[in-house]
Amino acid sequence: MNIAQNIAAGLDRILTMEVVRVTERAAVAAARLRGRGDEKAADQVAVDAMRQELNRLAIKGTVVIGEGERDEAPMLYIGEEVGTGKGPAVDIALDPLEGTTICAKNLPNALAVIAIAEKGSLLFAPDVYLDKIAIGPGYPEGLIDIDASPAENLANLAKAKGVAVSDITACILDRPRHAKLIDAVRATGAAIRLIGDGDVAGVIHTTDPDETGIDIYLGTGGAPEGVLAAAALRCGQMQGRLILDTPEKVARAEKMGISDPKRVYRAQDMARGDVLFAATGVTDGNLLDGVKFGRTFITTHTIVLRSSSRTVREIKARHQDLDKF
Repeated sequence: MNIAQNIAAGLDRILTMEVVRVTERAAVAAARLRGRGDEKAADQVAVDAMRQELNRLAIKGTVVIGEGERDEAPMLYIGEEVGTGKGPAVDIALDPLEGTTICAKNLPNALAVIAIAEKGSLLFAPDVYLDKIAIGPGYPEGLIDIDASPAENLANLAKAKGVAVSDITACILDRPRHAKLIDAVRATGAAIRLIGDGDVAGVIHTTDPDETGIDIYLGTGGAPEGVLAAAALRCGQMQGRLILDTPEKVARAEKMGISDPKRVYRAQDMARGDVLFAATGVTDGNLLDGVKFGRTFITTHTIVLRSSSRTVREIKARHQDLDKF
């Protein structure tokens, strides 16, 4: 059975390793410019590397979450077709360098990220804010509620985990718009880890709180990044609501097929069916190590998740064929 025939049963298992190669290439390219202070250059080399590797895959891929609209981004724009064209039709959400500022300053948790899903399975999200709440796997469905207060969600999570609220750590983007949220969380006694950028990484960290120390993600961030995060959280729980607070944003959302501006999306609504998600560390972080450059080798650290099998793989690779990069 070839890949095209097997798509009826979901994404082919072969693609699991293929998507890892895609994020590895982008991460290595970006890592060469860590700490150089040039966000655009780091992003561009990551884009170029990811696109080159994507075009080697036996897929008929369409970028639905990408670097921007056509003619606004040099490559990997929304609607761009990638792959050899000889394989399953798939939707792709990607961020070749999630945390451009992080990489430019060589700070923790810059990633190369991609999600691949069956055609029509990823939410075509407008570039607006998305209110998000997320926790990792192993909890009863419906434990968190985006309409509940931070105190209620933290109390429910602590009870389910069997700890005091003071033992819970929430991850929140350090933005002025989150001042009230931060005050509300601190009022419960819970700890907060503030991050400057990289809310996809922030959400992913909830998948392994024992390793990262992050139990829950709260706050608003980009909707496209929310779709990527939802692909990772298919093994956990996530809710999101688009912030469509102007007539112009409502109109943009309607053009993208979104008819209910107040709808609450779960992870499985934003990333349906069989989904593959991969993230490779660019800089060292709480969950993934960054790229390491040896004299005769390069090492990478990747996490790859598949929703249908609920499998989480951690791949540490030592690359000695440096020419492939």
